[in-house]
Amino acid sequence: MWTVVYIAPNRAVAEMLKNYLTTEGLLVMLRSVGVPHLGDSGSVEILVPESEVEEAHEVLSTAIGS
Repeated sequence: MWTVVYIAPNRAVAEMLKNYLTTEGLLVMLRSVGVPHLGDSGSVEILVPESEVEEAHEVLSTAIGS
């Protein structure tokens, strides 16, 4: 089962974080949130398999500094 680990403010940020997670060996899927007409400027969910959630949170905390 895929689990949301972060909601990026737009497609560009989501792609950057996806690349970072993928480089760390994680499987990643992106899913747009909200209204389709917003295109790349709408929020995007970053999902990983349930078994990789903890590792993804660690990687993301390093990537985004929170």
